[in-house]
Amino acid sequence: MTDPYFIIDAHSHLWLKQDTSWDGKPIRSLKNGRSIFLGEEVQMIPPFMIDGQNSAEVFLSNMDYAQVSAAVVVQEFIDGLQNDYLSKVSRQHSDRFFCFGMADYLKDGFYAQAESLLDQGFKGLAIPAHRLLGRPLNSEEMMRMFRLMEQRGALLSITLADGIRQIEEMEEVISECPRLKIALGHLCMANPPQTPCWDVESWRKQVLLARHENVMIETGGITWLYNSEFYPFPSAVRAIREAAGLVGMEKLMWGSDYPRTITAITYRMSYDFITKSPELTDNEKRLFLGDNARRFYGFGTLKKLPYIKNMSE
Repeated sequence: MTDPYFIIDAHSHLWLKQDTSWDGKPIRSLKNGRSIFLGEEVQMIPPFMIDGQNSAEVFLSNMDYAQVSAAVVVQEFIDGLQNDYLSKVSRQHSDRFFCFGMADYLKDGFYAQAESLLDQGFKGLAIPAHRLLGRPLNSEEMMRMFRLMEQRGALLSITLADGIRQIEEMEEVISECPRLKIALGHLCMANPPQTPCWDVESWRKQVLLARHENVMIETGGITWLYNSEFYPFPSAVRAIREAAGLVGMEKLMWGSDYPRTITAITYRMSYDFITKSPELTDNEKRLFLGDNARRFYGFGTLKKLPYIKNMSE
């Protein structure tokens, strides 16, 4: 691009320790970046994170190196509730991080916890709704929580299951809470065209939720979704272009899904395939990589980060 611009990561994760379970199977941090994940040992985070901690300090070092000025931190059930740590991160690094709280939506009575998180200062709540199939997003308790969030001006980060399974429920949420600001995650679970059984028309219908005024889409984990193709992810760029054709580039935000995605690529690589792509204009890159997220999440003064030359260049 021809002039400097700010980069904001609209989808990342932080935790000090994974100690939870999913579907009755354990998820536990080990050493050297590995975890027990659903009964299997996997490389959850890069091997240089030898203590298993995915801390804000290590992320800030990656952000500074990659010239990423700010990041949005969401939550996922597979990492366990991280509210205590993220509350601390929000206080200590308010200029660099927008952190979402998360209630235990798997249990009835989560409304009180959600209200407490907003009272504690969280500016938004995250819902990994793709893991809540069978627990409707338009249930009485969910709708009560969404109305509270709308009243408080809190943001919603939500990842829907692929396809159309939760679109009708989400449409009702948007209709009932038109002022609720919503970020849909993972580019609505896009997939490469060759993926078996992927329903592209259902994906497009989910993308079209962003036609509503206060609904945005972030592309967290897009390099994971297109990992089989690998860098520079040409089909991922085409998926971004198609989504922009449906709802406009001003509705899309870049997200990395740090740190899991940087076991395969570097943090800078998780966005520079966009900066190097000839398929997007300079203005589209500026909107996608930072301007849209800055407006949506309300980031103020952002840190200007210099380019640091690699010793091997």
